Amino acid sequence: MSGHNQFALLRQRRFLPFFVVQALGAFNDNVYRQAIISMLLFMAVPEEELGLYATLAPAIFILPYFLFSALAGQIADKLEKSRLIVITTTMEIVIMSLAATGFLTQSLPVLLVALFCTGMQSTLFGPVKYSVLPSVLRPEELTGGNGLVEMGTSMSILSGMIVGGLVFTVAGSHGTVVAACAIIALAICGNIAARLIPKVDAGDPNLKINWNPLPESLAVLRMARQQKAVRNSILGVSWFWFVGTVLTSQLPAYAVTNLGGQPTLYIFALALFSVGTGVGSLLCEKLSARTVEIGLVPLGAFGMTAFLLDLYFARSGEATVHGLTIGPFLQQPGSIRIVIDLVGIGLFTGIFVVPLFALIQSRTPKAQMSRVFAALNIQNSGFIVAAALLSLAAHKLLHWTIPQQFLALAIANALVAIYIFTIVPEFLMRFLSWLMVRTLYRLRPHGIEANVPDEGAALLVCNHVSYMDALILSATIPRPVRFVMYYRIFNIPVMRWIFRTAKAIPIAGAREDPALMQRAFDEIDAALAEGELVCIFPEGALTRDGQMAPFKSGVEKILERRPVPVVPMALRGMWSSMWSRRDSRLGRMRVPRRFRATVEVVAAPAVDGRTTSAPVLEAQVRALRGDHA
Repeated sequence: MSGHNQFALLRQRRFLPFFVVQALGAFNDNVYRQAIISMLLFMAVPEEELGLYATLAPAIFILPYFLFSALAGQIADKLEKSRLIVITTTMEIVIMSLAATGFLTQSLPVLLVALFCTGMQSTLFGPVKYSVLPSVLRPEELTGGNGLVEMGTSMSILSGMIVGGLVFTVAGSHGTVVAACAIIALAICGNIAARLIPKVDAGDPNLKINWNPLPESLAVLRMARQQKAVRNSILGVSWFWFVGTVLTSQLPAYAVTNLGGQPTLYIFALALFSVGTGVGSLLCEKLSARTVEIGLVPLGAFGMTAFLLDLYFARSGEATVHGLTIGPFLQQPGSIRIVIDLVGIGLFTGIFVVPLFALIQSRTPKAQMSRVFAALNIQNSGFIVAAALLSLAAHKLLHWTIPQQFLALAIANALVAIYIFTIVPEFLMRFLSWLMVRTLYRLRPHGIEANVPDEGAALLVCNHVSYMDALILSATIPRPVRFVMYYRIFNIPVMRWIFRTAKAIPIAGAREDPALMQRAFDEIDAALAEGELVCIFPEGALTRDGQMAPFKSGVEKILERRPVPVVPMALRGMWSSMWSRRDSRLGRMRVPRRFRATVEVVAAPAVDGRTTSAPVLEAQVRALRGDHA
């Protein structure tokens, strides 16, 4: 696993053309929108007309998300997705041709109509953008793939704004021709790339489309709320857009008033935030060890709050020097701190949002995926509008300065994070387990990607060495796993909350508590029937001497009821670690001999649950374990 990384996806046809299409789309949208502003400035239009555009343009672009997202989600679930991407990029060529006419005739009404159509095209593409990834990526690739998409989107938006802003500065009176040609050429390139995307099957080809937007919007919003973790991941993504909207909308004035810069310093500030977001997005795969690790979400939230707070204290008043370009700004006292804060906010924003996308994709049925992302787009749009209105109210009614708005945003971010983690403790549980595992151990997985199935039910069997075994395994397996554990381990203080939140299944021996034992077997069977992964430790207890005990017959009882594939697994190097029973005769747990001790997690190919037995599985796990206690 350690030899793989997300950049390998950029060399594969199943991902690269799609990545190019979404990046070109974001780039072209922002070239177009910024070029309109550049044209109006170049034409020296009256300030009232410029202000009218600044007010109308965002509303015109976002309106289609409210009107057409539900329809877009249905279409994306019903149609084969690569075909739909070709259709939407063909629409982009037509729309950008209309926009080019607006540039050549210098007609603001035509440009605004094209802007509305651009918003509509983006609305249709949105549900496809993220619903494609679970179909073309394996579970262990979801975090890295989403990281690349977020990085590409962030950098495309930034570079598109820069290019669009420079069109008339560089081309002068020929700017309208250059802008017209550029947006059409980019749309054509996107369409060519779309035709290289391999076929991606429809999620629900028999879906009957409801053309009435209001009831269908309510229906997709209800659909997105069916699973608590998905519902609150959507809330987290929308909050990401709220924070981003408040921050980026204030940066132009902040760069001038509080940083003392020329208007162009705003682009530098935006670049710092965007680059930070891109880097944070890419870091998620490394931090998560190629699993869908939602434990990173609290880390991202705490980091966002910390850097937003520091941004307020770094420069809470207006600048004493004005008219600065980038170089002179960096030489001012405290400027490096502001640079670090802006990059830090972006970095932890990326760490916050990428696992949320991956979780939504991994836990939403493929037949509903596009409609769930349509609901996400509707909610995102509402949060963006709310962010703009609240920022305006804070400035006009409360007379808050921009740093005060950043302070309020930091406090609100902390409160929202606490709310989400309270109602869905799985986020905080995963953070605590991620922190414990990454602090105490250096994990070395072998054979996990190849042998643990990407979907469908399977039984995992593993040797049992320490109280941390379940957390170690969950940190290396991309899919969620239901662990069966001895009820006394399940009831350990602090760990009990983690195990319960992770939906572990407590079990007791037949002599200790036959009723609990029967409930455990029933719950195991129900989980397998739902297509989940279940992991058991067939020894029945922690090893007392570092050696494996014989496997008990419980595994055969499970397979008699439901003969699913069985994946033999082994833990190596855990005996000398904390929370094993080594030296328990001294009445204490042994601290690892070396900080961050290396632990290997090994998986063998799945065997047929209809023909295997406890002795056969025991022999396979012993062979995997070898002499690595």
